Amino acid sequence: MIVKYQRTSTSAQHGNRFATDTNKYDLVLFDQGISGTLAFKSRTNGMKVIELAEAGKLQEIVVEELRDIGRNTIDVLNTLDTLDKNNVNIVIRSLGNLCSRVGGKKNEVWGLITSIMSSLYSMELENLKTRTKMGRDAYLLNGGKLGREPGTNETIKQFLGKPKSKEVISLLNKGKSTRDIAGRLDVSLNLVCKVRKHYKLHQRPTIDMVQT
Repeated sequence: MIVKYQRTSTSAQHGNRFATDTNKYDLVLFDQGISGTLAFKSRTNGMKVIELAEAGKLQEIVVEELRDIGRNTIDVLNTLDTLDKNNVNIVIRSLGNLCSRVGGKKNEVWGLITSIMSSLYSMELENLKTRTKMGRDAYLLNGGKLGREPGTNETIKQFLGKPKSKEVISLLNKGKSTRDIAGRLDVSLNLVCKVRKHYKLHQRPTIDMVQT
């Protein structure tokens, strides 16, 4: 099989960047709302890719960018190694359709390019975290306050009625695990646990409330 794997970081992203690819594939797998930091094997469709590869059913996998596989250098390289050991050709469209195999043999420059690219993505993510923390610290030093203002505590109904809470509830109703939901929506495990706790113990939102 020739499979196209696609990923977006948030559920609000619908993958418009993939529309430029008009090629035909045996199967298209799309992990929507999945953080690039989540291990490839921990994603719903990422696991399907690995299962197809290990079953000998995957001949080639195509991705738009290497970051679609992940933004953690070690995990990306381990995933690429797993696919390579199962004789899967990996194609990265953004790098001029760079292939891991040429004529059935491993591309000599593949390892160098993917190692450098995955390291850059990982550094980019760490830099983003650093800038975010610096901005937060500067805000606090200038008298800013985090959290809600006194007297603005929301009710459980208001909390469960938030758009992100609705998305969590929708996935809970589909039987998704806490970790899977956190990865799909790029939210903390604590948030998912909080929604699940209030949803089960305090009230059952109406159908209109849980739709996203």
